[in-house]
Amino acid sequence: MIIQWRKSTRSDDHGNCVELAALPHAIAIRDSKAPDTGHLTLAPRAFAALLAQVKWDTTEGM
Repeated sequence: MIIQWRKSTRSDDHGNCVELAALPHAIAIRDSKAPDTGHLTLAPRAFAALLAQVKWDTTEGM
């Protein structure tokens, strides 16, 4: 299986970003600066919870 990685449109030019890939039953996340070091795989529900928490932390000032 070929994994199609996508970089955030909010990524900066210094490589400070993550990349995501949709897998058959999960979402994969990796560091764009070190793509060969592996990736984190989350179930869709866990990924949604992660996004909700990140949005909460950024809007509430952590």
